[in-house]
Amino acid sequence: MGEIFVVVEHRKGEIREITFEMLFKAKELCRICSHNLTAILLGGKDAGFVDDLAKWADRVIAFEDNRLEIFNADLYKEILDRLILEHTPFLTLMGHTSWGMDLAPALSIRTGFPLATDCVDIQTEDGRPMVFRQIYSGKLFSKVSFKESPGYLITVRPGAFLPPDGVEGTPGEIVMQELPSGLTEPKKEFIEFVDTGAGDIDITQAELLVSIGRGVGEEENIAAIRELADLMGATLSCSRPVVDKNWLPKYHQVGTSGKSVKPKVYLAFGISGAFQHVAGITGAGTVIAINKDRKAPIFRVADYGIADDLFKVADALKAEF
Repeated sequence: MGEIFVVVEHRKGEIREITFEMLFKAKELCRICSHNLTAILLGGKDAGFVDDLAKWADRVIAFEDNRLEIFNADLYKEILDRLILEHTPFLTLMGHTSWGMDLAPALSIRTGFPLATDCVDIQTEDGRPMVFRQIYSGKLFSKVSFKESPGYLITVRPGAFLPPDGVEGTPGEIVMQELPSGLTEPKKEFIEFVDTGAGDIDITQAELLVSIGRGVGEEENIAAIRELADLMGATLSCSRPVVDKNWLPKYHQVGTSGKSVKPKVYLAFGISGAFQHVAGITGAGTVIAINKDRKAPIFRVADYGIADDLFKVADALKAEF
């Protein structure tokens, strides 16, 4: 019987959603492979995370120290390196986030374990993991195998797995540990968090979102979609290219570098469906995509799709309303 590690990600006193997504997938893999699931928490003193994590994992190994309250890759990789070498887990999962992109390559070098990044699915074949990654802007999926190794490192794309709201079962064991002695002084220093700017609207609270992407064409065309949103009583949101062109303020942006939203209905006009955007709409009830490109990745996550000119569709909807 082996072990699967999930590295817990947290920020500003809250466990981030990617952690529960990884625990959900790891739990499924543990059932298939008869492994134990272990959540690894490196957090501040009395962070209060362990009880929630124990509901998902067979065991929680927790290091709680004020030096760990804010993520520091130098410190985290040294602790995780020792832990991985001690336990030799079959898999170690990290989020494909600013944490994981900083931490995973360094851990791969230190442990010698192979690494696959930005994975959207994980399976096992003949005792080895098989991962799936998107290529060519999400138009194709690649299936990636590993060389033989005692353990494997994987970073998971946010939004790739949708965990249930709660989990049933007996809480796992909680193991509190002291920081190892002789840790090297970190070379990095945390300065500040810079959040997505607040504005006149809060798209995270909207029940109906009408969202625009690069397909809108020009800034002056936004008015036509804004008119539709007003008729529907919806809030206007957008993908990153619209913000990058300064057509809408940052607080309208949906995605990993914007806001994660959970509307009852999400209408995507001219949005291609890059993974950064899709990760921000995993909580949406119904996704309706309008894009003239029939191969646009957004159609893979949409409940309903219309392959047509977005302005024709917008005009038809305005006529109905």
